[in-house]
Amino acid sequence: MPDMPIVSLRTRTDDDLDVLFSIAADLATWEERNPSAPGPLTRERFDARLARAADSAASEDTVSFVVDVEGVAVGTVSLFGFDSFARHAEAGIGLVPSARGRGIGTAAIAQLVEFGFVRRNLRRIHLQAIASNVAAIRAYEKAGFVVEGRQRQHAWVRGAYEDIVLMGILRSEQNLRA
Repeated sequence: MPDMPIVSLRTRTDDDLDVLFSIAADLATWEERNPSAPGPLTRERFDARLARAADSAASEDTVSFVVDVEGVAVGTVSLFGFDSFARHAEAGIGLVPSARGRGIGTAAIAQLVEFGFVRRNLRRIHLQAIASNVAAIRAYEKAGFVVEGRQRQHAWVRGAYEDIVLMGILRSEQNLRA
C-alpha cells in the first residue's frame, strides 16, 4: 500500500489562484460544490467572488483553507454559515480531480473538523452531499460524520433530480480536548 501523502491546511496565496479557479470552473463537478445553476465561470467573476469572500472572512462568516499536499495546492476546505449561539457551522470541500480517491479529502475534512471544534469552539459541524457522490459520503463517514437525514429529489444534477444527504458530527463524538 502506498504511503499516504502529507495533507495540511494553510492560508491561500496568489500562487494558488490558478488551481482554485480550475476547481471552481469545473462544470463536471459543479453541482457537488455549488447550489447555484451551472454555467461558465470567467476568471474575472472568480476573482470578484474571492474579493467578496475576503470581505466576508473579515467578518468571520467563513473560514477557508487551501488543501496542501506536500507543498502543492490541490483544493480548498471551508467552514461557513456560523451560528454563534448554537455553536455550529457547515463544512465544504473542493479538490482537483487528481486528489480525489486518495484519502486527501478525508484527511482535509478531519483537520477542518478538529479546527472547528478546538479552535472555533464549535459544538456541531454539518454538511450536505449529493446522494450519487458515494465517494464523498464515504470520505465524510471516515472523518466521523454520520448521516442525519435526506432531502428527497432536492437537487437538479446533470438532467435528473437527486437526493441530498445531510450529515453531521458532534464535538462529543470526537476525542478532542474540550
